[in-house]
Amino acid sequence: MNAATPHRPTVAPHRRPLPLRVGTRRSPLALVQTRFFLHLLSTFCPVLRGLDVFEEHAIDTTGDIVQDRRLADIGGKGLFAKEIHEALLDGRVDFAVHSLKDLETELPPGIVLACTLKREDARDTLILGPNCHPVDPADPFACLPAGATIGTSSVRRQAQLLHARPDLQVQSIRGNVQTRLNKLEAGECAATLLALAGLRRLGMADRASVILDPEAMVPSAGQGIVGITVRANDLALRDMLSAIESPEAKAVSTAERAMLAELDGSCRTPIGGHARLLPNGALHLTGLVARADGSFLLKRALHGHSDDAARIGAELGASLRADCPRDILA
Repeated sequence: MNAATPHRPTVAPHRRPLPLRVGTRRSPLALVQTRFFLHLLSTFCPVLRGLDVFEEHAIDTTGDIVQDRRLADIGGKGLFAKEIHEALLDGRVDFAVHSLKDLETELPPGIVLACTLKREDARDTLILGPNCHPVDPADPFACLPAGATIGTSSVRRQAQLLHARPDLQVQSIRGNVQTRLNKLEAGECAATLLALAGLRRLGMADRASVILDPEAMVPSAGQGIVGITVRANDLALRDMLSAIESPEAKAVSTAERAMLAELDGSCRTPIGGHARLLPNGALHLTGLVARADGSFLLKRALHGHSDDAARIGAELGASLRADCPRDILA
């Protein structure tokens, strides 16, 4: 991940009270993302180099604590951010690092998304157990035995998998990347699905058995992007963070999150969104809405100028909403 060529911040961070406190989830992946972000910020803000100016605050979130139920059953959106938002608003941390796919589209009053980092690979992967073997690149799910049990807690992944292979069984598995891999190795399921971005950041990309094309398995909106939130009135920190903003990540995440906001589905609604910039500079957005059991799936795409990312996302979201059965987005 490399940031775009930055402008230099106009407010020197050494004029702020130090250390700067960063909030993050406690999972290994979250800590890796946080430390990469701090390294990036130090690299592009020369006044921070060589100074011990950052203090990590690992925060236990509801999404991490409750592991025995689907996220949809314990409150849904924002479960990996609620306690971090609270720490930011009450001044315990100065900024926070998030996987953007876990961040709700409407943030609490007083908090803003100040920065998005360059996107890692947004694709999903299949991690196969010993009884599964890739056989046909054109049919990535053909490697799964008939009636096999697949472990995932994502209704988005479940819906697309069952739409392609209605014979499969889905079992909910929760936990961090290593926990899920351990459950696969213990034989709790025949295969599982994980984001390639997380595997790569953890140095575990070799565990991916099959990398799924984003048209075959539409990723979650924001997948592979790290987002940084701050208090809205902290103009100095917002200016500093603008030095490492990725224009491409900002454009694609704006489109995806605008589509998600327009759909406004519940946490039980399978929704996918994936935007990419084309060689000619245009933005192409694919959106998907489905039933969790795979019996209905609607997928559409829209493209236009990247400056119109928010409009493209909202327009595609409205189109999907208009042609979905009422019960799906209720």
